[in-house]
Amino acid sequence: MQLQMKTSCAKCGARLLADGQAYICSYECTFCSACASESQGRCPHCTGELVLRPRRSAAVVGQENGDAGGAQDSRPWLIWAASFGVWMVVTMAATGSVYELYRAQGYPMSFVSVFASELSQILTYAPLTPLAFALGIRFPIQRGNWARRSLLHLSFAIAFSIAHIILRGMTPYAVWDPKVKHYTSAIWNSQLHMFQINWHAFKNLFLSNVVDDITGTYVPIVLIAHAVSYYRSFRDREVHSAKLQMQLAKSHLQALKSHLQPHFLFNTLHSISALMLTDVTAADRMMSRLSDLLRMSLKTSGVQITSLSRELEFVAAYLEIEKVRFGDRLNVVLDIAPETLDAQVPSLLLQPLVENAVRHGISRLSSGGNIWISARHDEGDLYLCVKDNGPGLVVGSDAPPGTGLGLGATRERLQTLYGSAQTLEIHGGSDGGFQVCVKVPFRLEPQLFDEVGFAGLQA
Repeated sequence: MQLQMKTSCAKCGARLLADGQAYICSYECTFCSACASESQGRCPHCTGELVLRPRRSAAVVGQENGDAGGAQDSRPWLIWAASFGVWMVVTMAATGSVYELYRAQGYPMSFVSVFASELSQILTYAPLTPLAFALGIRFPIQRGNWARRSLLHLSFAIAFSIAHIILRGMTPYAVWDPKVKHYTSAIWNSQLHMFQINWHAFKNLFLSNVVDDITGTYVPIVLIAHAVSYYRSFRDREVHSAKLQMQLAKSHLQALKSHLQPHFLFNTLHSISALMLTDVTAADRMMSRLSDLLRMSLKTSGVQITSLSRELEFVAAYLEIEKVRFGDRLNVVLDIAPETLDAQVPSLLLQPLVENAVRHGISRLSSGGNIWISARHDEGDLYLCVKDNGPGLVVGSDAPPGTGLGLGATRERLQTLYGSAQTLEIHGGSDGGFQVCVKVPFRLEPQLFDEVGFAGLQA
């Protein structure tokens, strides 16, 4: 999305050149140097810090229509269509009211004559309304410029009334002529059948309509334009704020994942280093398995969400490395419901849980042990459990379970991705070992985190 460069100060309304000096906050509120200095470097709207806006050598296309309150509508024909539609409805309503009034008072006025008269008076506002709306968008009245802008809009309102009188005077039903007892045009002499400007008629039309044109038509149009402008500004700020939050959450998730990747890498390299002194062949096999694991990790380096089947493949590759080290001492039992294999889970979710079971469970058993990995689901949630039969919590341990880097980063990722819709619980078994259970929303459709969007985030 390309953002438009603002052309006027949001506080005093002074014009800002594209290559001139200006200051901008994170919500794109733009101020001149004087107003930025007066505000002590803080945006008076959002209190954000003001920074120097990058200069541009050429004006951005369409930037003349930008201002502190809105942008040019990408489909201006909608405003024109809405203008004619609204004023036609008003014309029909006024025609019905006036016709019924004339009938009640006994005036011999036909419905067609009343309708034509109301068209002349009301529908002539339609071609002027989009122009007044554009003036309201282009020149918003704000706290720092209300006096100057009020006078400017007063002059616009008078010009609006004059334009309306001219358009109305050109119609055949502009004024009532008591001589012929019929409506006539202010520029056409129906008796002589020739063009003739009736200045007296124009004067009477202006004096009798200027107040209603200003207070009853121009001011409401400008107020609607201001409401639309402030709504656009509020919506743009919300979108910008949401983008910032998504970018922050995405960066946070990527940072957590980048912590997990070297975490298991360093642990595996440490195991290989220990084997180099006792079993070089086994260490070589571990190096080969590690290269395959790193290749799989690089393929999904920019992905935050993957399928459970792919996550299990990654865990299987990791367990192959550990089996080189432990041999028959490590036994893995899978209890995976087939319908959960396509479920969407965070990438690198199971690996730190399994690694935790190996390091703090299986490695402390001289005779080896078991690791159980299970997956099941109900209507809305997916349940993943990793359990070991190790010694459990060791007396005198420096840290309680679940406070290490792997589980801590996993807990933060789940909180960022799913908010309150997830849980991560650690239970100690009565006969030793630990069980880590994760609950996340059960989703089969992909929820990928890429450069375009940030899907699945729940605040």
